[in-house]
Amino acid sequence: MAIKEITERLGEDFEFDMITANLSGHEPKEVENFNGLNKVYRLGSGKLDKYRFPWLAYRKALELQRQNDYDLIWAMMANQAGWAAWKFKRRFPQIPYLLTLQEGDSERDIWLRTWFIRPLYKAIYRRADRIQAISNFLARRAKRLGAKCPIEVVPNGVDQLKINNEELRNKSNSIKRVISVSRLVNKNGLEDLIKAIAIVNKDNDKPVILKIIGEGRLRNELEKLIKKLKINDRPVVKELDKEEIVLAGQVSNKQVYQYLSQADVFVRPSLSEGLGNAFLEAMAAGVPVIGTPVGGIPDFLKGEEAGDGQTGWFCEVKNPESIAKKIRLIFDPQNQELVKVVTTRAKKLVEEEYDWDAITSKIDKIFTQLL
Repeated sequence: MAIKEITERLGEDFEFDMITANLSGHEPKEVENFNGLNKVYRLGSGKLDKYRFPWLAYRKALELQRQNDYDLIWAMMANQAGWAAWKFKRRFPQIPYLLTLQEGDSERDIWLRTWFIRPLYKAIYRRADRIQAISNFLARRAKRLGAKCPIEVVPNGVDQLKINNEELRNKSNSIKRVISVSRLVNKNGLEDLIKAIAIVNKDNDKPVILKIIGEGRLRNELEKLIKKLKINDRPVVKELDKEEIVLAGQVSNKQVYQYLSQADVFVRPSLSEGLGNAFLEAMAAGVPVIGTPVGGIPDFLKGEEAGDGQTGWFCEVKNPESIAKKIRLIFDPQNQELVKVVTTRAKKLVEEEYDWDAITSKIDKIFTQLL
């Protein structure tokens, strides 16, 4: 999404060629004029080729360099793409190398994946001429890994949503809805969220509905947890939802915005987070947000020691009771004036600081300085 939004806006001043992986094996190997990109080259023929990507991409970059004589190489994330860019930079030290950091994994997870090539992994950071991090958390990580170049924090942006949430929610105000837009992976803390909903709904005649949007390898485990807790077995009549917890799977962006328009609170109790665009989308839609104070989340989600939110509410990491407490706080009729103030403030923050046009202008400046 970041590449698409940036390249479409800068297409008049820059020409972008992209080398990426053909993870499905069925996508066209070459595409012209795609989402602001001059040309896209998809390498490999399936997921296994992802691990060969640094060598495949480096070889393709050498071929394209002979044809096009590039002015800049831009690596999106310090993974296989960053590795390929590092190899290219070694071959052509005169060409500026920009590294963008988008990673949401914890340092422990990254260490487990890279310990056996640790010096090479650190070289991805150390060889860069400039680093753009989407959060202060990732900027600090780059420094710890030995980056010597200038590091600038420029976040991802959000499409400013034009959704009348109050009108849609008032159609069914007897049911409270919690939403989480999350990949079904460990780092997003979804087991804790499911347990929190079970706590909130205990002996509650009007249960809170949780809808989790996304797919991932934990689907079976989460379904088993829901059955174990017997969350969806209670004979309670719902107006619009058949179950108290729904794993809705992967849906289109348009459907995500529709679900957000019906939600009363967004929750993702992350264990780690690079930035968290799903939080920003919820804030832009005027939905109250609950998150954990980890990774890049504190860049935009701010609270007060007294418990009143500035732009949202913090819950504790791996603590379902804490999550349930904050959900109850937001749903408490006595707190509705506070909730309105916080969501208005959060929406304004996204509009002012996470607009794609303003962010693209900052990236344009980085490109120009490197060139």
